[in-house]
Amino acid sequence: MDRAQLPLNALRAFEAAARHLNFTRAATELCVSQGAVSHQVAQLEQRLGTLLFRRLPRGLALTDEGQALVPVVAEAFDRMGATLDRFADGRMREALTLGVVGTFANGWLLDRVPDFTRLHPHIDLRIMTNNNRVDLAGEGLDYAIRFGDGAWHGTQADPIMTAPLTPLCAPETARRIASDPAALAHETLLRSYRADEWPRWFAAAGLPCPPLRGPMFDSSILMVAAAMAGHGVALAPALMFERELRSERLVRPFAQDIPAGSYWLTRLMSRQETLAMRQFRAWLMAAAGMDAGEPEAQAPPAALTDQA
Repeated sequence: MDRAQLPLNALRAFEAAARHLNFTRAATELCVSQGAVSHQVAQLEQRLGTLLFRRLPRGLALTDEGQALVPVVAEAFDRMGATLDRFADGRMREALTLGVVGTFANGWLLDRVPDFTRLHPHIDLRIMTNNNRVDLAGEGLDYAIRFGDGAWHGTQADPIMTAPLTPLCAPETARRIASDPAALAHETLLRSYRADEWPRWFAAAGLPCPPLRGPMFDSSILMVAAAMAGHGVALAPALMFERELRSERLVRPFAQDIPAGSYWLTRLMSRQETLAMRQFRAWLMAAAGMDAGEPEAQAPPAALTDQA
């Protein structure tokens, strides 16, 4: 069949009739007459040299040939529709898929996404959250925002911001502590899977670390939620919980914090940057108050490479 002569109207009539198994309902959907749909399907059958429907007294039934053709035609129309939907203001929308560690997504990025979409309406931003365990290639990600030291094999990493850790707790817990770090020994200390964090904080405060028996979390969001519920004291990046601190649902009882790592924008070195990627990177670095050209790495200790 000559592709330049593809009978698109006939294919659309066939696809609609195959879904409804009725020419009249297909015609209503397509805003044409029942006779037009029947005629277009008959033309397609003649062109293909085979029947696609069995005409029954009360509707239609697909032949084996019709059943084989339906998914191919439906997929083709779906793909055309998805491509046409990507056009906005005379430009094709370009998809950009971003993997983001959940704490950064919830605590910083989401409030700023409307600004990005306003400035770049032609970019279809798709956000997938994770706990810092990322497979850029396997998950089809253009970029991933991760927490750590920036040393990921085969990856270009640009620092976004540092995220020191500090104790965070509910107001009732803060009143009980009364600004005395030693009082933490009598509280439940909520933990991440990085075992050195509380010992490092107590060392920075000039105190011995008490036994750590609190629940362990793989997400700072969940750990801080537990702290706000009064279940203990979390050690987390205060910068990512500014909303909760402003609303006084969460309290930072001490000024002391410890370096723990940075948030980084990462991509595979083998991944060529698209225009949409460059525009997102420039926007992100500007929003984070950094130079979008060649930011200097501010890497903390190399062992600190997990999620915050």
